[in-house]
Amino acid sequence: QVQLVESGGGLVQAGGSLRLSCAASGIIFSINDMGWYRQAPGNQREWVASISRGGRTDYADSVKGRFTISRDNAKNTQYLQMNSLKPEDTAVYYCSTLNYGLRYWGQGTQVTVSS
Repeated sequence: QVQLVESGGGLVQAGGSLRLSCAASGIIFSINDMGWYRQAPGNQREWVASISRGGRTDYADSVKGRFTISRDNAKNTQYLQMNSLKPEDTAVYYCSTLNYGLRYWGQGTQVTVSS
């Protein structure tokens, strides 16, 4: 079955950095587009960034220039490098992919940015 496992969240001060990882199994990782989403308390889940199987990247305006999405097909893993973090980046971050028309989610990893 498809499994997505995030790691790397934590507590960081504003201006700091974190690197999230998402290890995937049960899919042919190299042909799947991958993405990151986040959900803050009381808010809807929102898209953060995505990377296509060909390596094309897209970002939400709120994170453009601060976050970098990448992937390592040999390790079946995608990453989200987050720099210049702001308190408004505080949320649970989820890894996601579409596989044969079904969307899959990881369990999420908490990122908390203190001011």
